[in-house]
Amino acid sequence: MRLTSKSVALIPIIATVVTAAIGATLIAPPAASAATTLGAAAQQSGRYFGTAVAAGRLGDSTYVGILNREFDMVTAENEMKMDATEPQQGRFSYGNADRIVNQARTQGKRIRGHALAWHSQQPGWMQSMSGSALRNAMLNHVTQVATYYRGKIYAWDVVNEAFADGSSGGRRDSNLQRTGNDWIEAAFRAARAADPGAKLCYNDYNTDDWSHAKTQGVYRMVQDFKSRGVPIDCVGFQSHFNAQSPVPSNYQTTLQNFANLGVDVQITELDIEGSGSSQASNYDRVTRACLAVARCTGITVWGIRDTDSWRASGTPLLFDGNGNKKAAYTSVLNALNSADPGTTTTTTTTTTTTTTSNDPGPGGCTASVSLNQWNGGFVATIKVTAGSSALSGWRVTTTLSNGTVTGSWSASGSGTSGTINWSNVDYNGNVPAGQSTEFGFQGSGSGAGLNPSCTAS
Repeated sequence: MRLTSKSVALIPIIATVVTAAIGATLIAPPAASAATTLGAAAQQSGRYFGTAVAAGRLGDSTYVGILNREFDMVTAENEMKMDATEPQQGRFSYGNADRIVNQARTQGKRIRGHALAWHSQQPGWMQSMSGSALRNAMLNHVTQVATYYRGKIYAWDVVNEAFADGSSGGRRDSNLQRTGNDWIEAAFRAARAADPGAKLCYNDYNTDDWSHAKTQGVYRMVQDFKSRGVPIDCVGFQSHFNAQSPVPSNYQTTLQNFANLGVDVQITELDIEGSGSSQASNYDRVTRACLAVARCTGITVWGIRDTDSWRASGTPLLFDGNGNKKAAYTSVLNALNSADPGTTTTTTTTTTTTTTSNDPGPGGCTASVSLNQWNGGFVATIKVTAGSSALSGWRVTTTLSNGTVTGSWSASGSGTSGTINWSNVDYNGNVPAGQSTEFGFQGSGSGAGLNPSCTAS
């Protein structure tokens, strides 16, 4: 958005299989009663509910009180952007970002990193650069910031708002785009190398409507990245709604179609202008759309109180200026509490998670699979986790008895059916002790019975 906006060790078991008849990504024990906060309510279905935080408001007791009570994920509003973290070339500044990170971590909250590369809110020195000098500076920035926060970030918005509005469905003309069409891919590869444990997301606005050219352009990019092994794990939907840009009727379809590519989807900057029952109804629609998609892993609202919003006049958030809960808050809480604990409701996919191997010991690894299955096809995402020592390479064996692989990413496979050996590619073979990397494949038929096993190579 604009300057004024924001711009575990594995359980030692031979095999554990958790299958939800209707799409599940995380199993949690049923709640004894309805949760009373947004974060706790979201956790019942394995999701998060977060908010954007400004370091300058951390001295406001009402603001911090709501933050600590209600939310379990935090995004720095402006403090991790390029101009804030590298105000002078090669001289990095993390003070305000660290205030937010430390506040979140002391309260047991996770952090979304926003954002590593963006055409806007660049420091002045970067705005005057072009060509290979700009490309190298951007990649160094991504590497340095992601390395500094390695192990502390749940997911990074690696690239922000790189597609143009309008009917072209193409890239935005920017100084970064003019360094070459592969600049987004290069940024993602640099981020993966710098922080292998963080999820890597592409984030944009006006991509909520499946029929829009911009949405289709982003979809084609993600599809291409997945087919070629570019390390992308998630897509962020900013979802800023008002009367001129309402919640589209196909919003859930958009989320599901991206998820079907084998990426998580996250609602990253939600705000909905309005008031009363109308606003509450729209918040309910968006929340239930996320709950209906197995790989919609969480929702972040862009601010806490209406007066904290970048568009405060539209009163778009869940708390009023005095910190009181609005009708929209109640609608979101009720929707989150309505989700079947540990499951999500979707009529199109079944998700199975399988973990294999005992404690791998030094030099070993384990593998687990998350399977999204629908009539006639599937997407399998496999996580490789190093044991008590780092990996310099790995191989995963799967068994595909009733399906055929039609595409894969982040690994090389020995075939398309039966017993398939998957090996790392150049950027994800080195996995630190206890850390993980992911690869995946899509196919026709059934992906049931994959039973992945991992060996170090």
